[in-house]
Amino acid sequence: MRKLKLYLDTCCFNRPFDDLTNDKVRLESEAILTIIDRCESNKWDIIKSDILYDEILEMPNIIKRQKVLLLYSSASDYIKLNDNIVIRAKELMKYNIKPYDSLHLASAEYGNADVFLTTDKKLINLSKKSNINVRVENPNIWLMEVL
Repeated sequence: MRKLKLYLDTCCFNRPFDDLTNDKVRLESEAILTIIDRCESNKWDIIKSDILYDEILEMPNIIKRQKVLLLYSSASDYIKLNDNIVIRAKELMKYNIKPYDSLHLASAEYGNADVFLTTDKKLINLSKKSNINVRVENPNIWLMEVL
């Protein structure tokens, strides 16, 4: 059986370091840590990308950035930014998807991800209206489904 390939956007890698007093944030954080744990146990694969790495490096809080990079290091597959991704991202922007989010989605699609995980509800809704060729879900909802 083939391992699932997951693409977590930057907000997923940040979620465990957000304000966990909010129940929704805490549950999403637990889901993401469970997903990363399963990837580190070699059950699933997380996709890395140039755009993810660049966005993480732009984080102004150095301590949070280092923690996020530590989680990000559990990713195994790597998608290098290329012309096909940029062209596809421009197409996705026609659906009012922000440039970084479009590059993330295009990278996930290019890397044949089984699912693109994000905690951004607006991005989930916009992607459902687009012609994206990857499933886009909240990590909490997706994890409950697959378990």
